[in-house]
Amino acid sequence: MSGADIACLIAAGVFAVLVALLAVPIIKLGRVFDELRASIRTVADGATPLMDEVTSTVSTTHEQLKKVDGIAANVSDATANVSALSSLVAATVGSPLVKVASFTYGVRTAWAQRGSTARPSGRRSR
Repeated sequence: MSGADIACLIAAGVFAVLVALLAVPIIKLGRVFDELRASIRTVADGATPLMDEVTSTVSTTHEQLKKVDGIAANVSDATANVSALSSLVAATVGSPLVKVASFTYGVRTAWAQRGSTARPSGRRSR
């Protein structure tokens, strides 16, 4: 064997050791990918029923919101009706009621002054 053959054998041995040292991390990386694939499969299997349940919940909530919208519309109509009724009552009864109250106050004041001989104490008496 010549010196070149021995150098080639040494280079081949170093290369084999290098390949063996690099194979260990590559094998570990392969195991990590296998675990990652299993974890993703587990998450996907658990997510499907969860998505079905969320879809059902959203549908039920949507139906309930439709009912609430109907109730809110009825309440809004009732509020408008009550407001219109109170305006009508105020316009119909309010003015005569104020007149009756004023008339009663005038009668009470006149009755109170009729019995007393003192001077009237109002602003016009000054």
